[in-house]
Formats: sequence, structure tokens, C-alpha cells
Amino acid sequence: MRPNTHLGISSEWVGEPVSLSPGRAVVQLKTRPEMVADDMGLVHGGFAFGLADYAAMLAVNDPCVVLGSAEVKFIAPVKIGAILVATAEVIEESGKKRQVRCSINTTELVFEGTFTCFVLPKHILQN
Repeated sequence: MRPNTHLGISSEWVGEPVSLSPGRAVVQLKTRPEMVADDMGLVHGGFAFGLADYAAMLAVNDPCVVLGSAEVKFIAPVKIGAILVATAEVIEESGKKRQVRCSINTTELVFEGTFTCFVLPKHILQN
């Protein structure tokens, strides 16, 4: 299966798809020095969120999917050099609405959340 959404996105910042099947995606992100927030090597949480968001979009895998909301928990810190693996799965589908559960692991669970996505009839920027 191939990605049908977010085709122009940079894998350096939100990850590289590892596995893609209907309703499920696994995406891996190698942390980079530009992601560090302080002199102790803490990776800013926005990069974990971006990875999870991208994994959720790929789990839905529709060209017109958009994020409506997210409820997330940052469980453990991420240090530079870590490889983050996000697993996202569509857990509910109702009309244009999709609920996607996502978790991110390194050697331990570092992030989990539920993303509410919507599949629109056309691209969100089209009139």
C-alpha cells in the first residue's frame, strides 16, 4: 500500500512510513540535532506530536484528510539520538469522522493520543 496523503511532507521532520495497511500506519523518525530544545539534549515535544499526526493521517490515508483535534499525553522525555516509532490505528469511523489512536515508542512508551480526523469531499484549501 502507498501513501495517498501528505505526499509533499519532509520525512526528516515527521518521519518515514515503515508499514502501511488499511486503517493502520507505522512511521519512524530519527531525531536530529535541530530538534533539541536545550543543552541537555531534550527533543522538543512538537516533533513527537508531528510524527503522531503524520502517522494518524497515513492510517486514514485519504488525500483530503485533515486533523480536527487531538487529545495527547507526553509520557516520557525524548533525548537526541532516539529513534521514535509511531503506530497509528483507526479505531472508529463515522461518516467523514475518523478516530485514530496513536502511540510512540523508543525503548519505552513516550507518547500516546487520540486524533479526531475528518475526510473532506475536497482539499481544505479549495474553494
